[in-house]
Amino acid sequence: MGRYNRAVVLEQIQRVDGISRLDIAEHTGLTPQTVSGIVRKLLDEGIVREDGSSRVNSGGKPRTTLRVNADAGSAVGLHFDPAELACVVVDLLGRPLVTRRIPTPPGADPAEVVAAMAGLVEDVLAEAAVPRERVLGLGLASPGPIDQEHGMVVAPPQLTHWTRVPMRQLLSAATGLHVTLDNDSTAAAIGERWGGAGRGVANFAYFFFGTGIGGGLILNHQVYRGGSFNAAEFGHTSVTQGGLECYCGNRGCLETLVSSAAVRAETRRRLSAGGASALTGPFRADPESIDIAAIVAASRAGDPLATGVLEEAAGYIASVVVNVVNVTDVDLVVLGGHGIRHLEELYVDTVRAAVATRVMSRHIRVVDVTLSPLGADAAAIGAAALVLHSTYSPQLSALLSD
Repeated sequence: MGRYNRAVVLEQIQRVDGISRLDIAEHTGLTPQTVSGIVRKLLDEGIVREDGSSRVNSGGKPRTTLRVNADAGSAVGLHFDPAELACVVVDLLGRPLVTRRIPTPPGADPAEVVAAMAGLVEDVLAEAAVPRERVLGLGLASPGPIDQEHGMVVAPPQLTHWTRVPMRQLLSAATGLHVTLDNDSTAAAIGERWGGAGRGVANFAYFFFGTGIGGGLILNHQVYRGGSFNAAEFGHTSVTQGGLECYCGNRGCLETLVSSAAVRAETRRRLSAGGASALTGPFRADPESIDIAAIVAASRAGDPLATGVLEEAAGYIASVVVNVVNVTDVDLVVLGGHGIRHLEELYVDTVRAAVATRVMSRHIRVVDVTLSPLGADAAAIGAAALVLHSTYSPQLSALLSD
């Protein structure tokens, strides 16, 4: 109970930009004496600081403001994508200090990938000038599914020769750091909760657009992981009957319709079928030139074929978001990840309109839909936030196990 209460107090200080001891007691239900004792220890450890300013409550004495000491520690985050490795060092507030990217080694052999990760971590820590003793740990965001109990990447779809690779153990041995492993979409949602649009929001759904499409759920301030720790696979929601077969074994999955690869394929299919478009000439000259940037540019110039493909994709996303909101009754939906680049405005506007008109709870309150402020770094920052979250956020599972 003591560890849990400590985390509750620290989370209040982290979530609010300046808060007093009495305000913490009022918000958490803890006694002022309990809060004062916990704060005293946090101050002694250097995790929390008094910023020297105070405010006066009407009719009361000044209250000293508490804030997280952002420089008291750091966390490292790694995002493992089949195409790219991204690494970031963050402070205790989840603010990035240094970010670097390198291509994932060709062939993506586990030993080579781990070696590249370890080298990237060393480079980022050296550039950030963060002493090892101040590093709380290393978070790894990886494509799922994940075996949390054994720290394994089980069978990522883009890495077909990977089978139950013990990434947590391998990376810890290579870096000398404690490693926290999670699904990249869940990690991105935790990053959003720690320092993005989800900060302070009790219930929200995060849609992660990367090479594929995933998601994360924060319910009652807790990460919802499910029985196998692989919940919120929004990309594997069936959208069309008899659609394309997905690697997950399902058909008509959202990911088969709106991933970057799917949008490119659908555009090229319509061009091959003779659809009228300004992209026809470039397509005949070089089909590979019809990428997302070209499709978006054509749509913005008024091209009907490109616009139709993108609007259809946005509509599929909106339908899945509506279903998720109806099932979970969240207050916020966040769209993020590098796979949404160039399409942010269209997707957010389409989803926002659908949520405002098709969700059951719309007559009670408006569910907000927003773009992640973390952008393409969401998964890497989220990986670092895994460390902060496990260290400093109240975990009901830990309380119950105690």
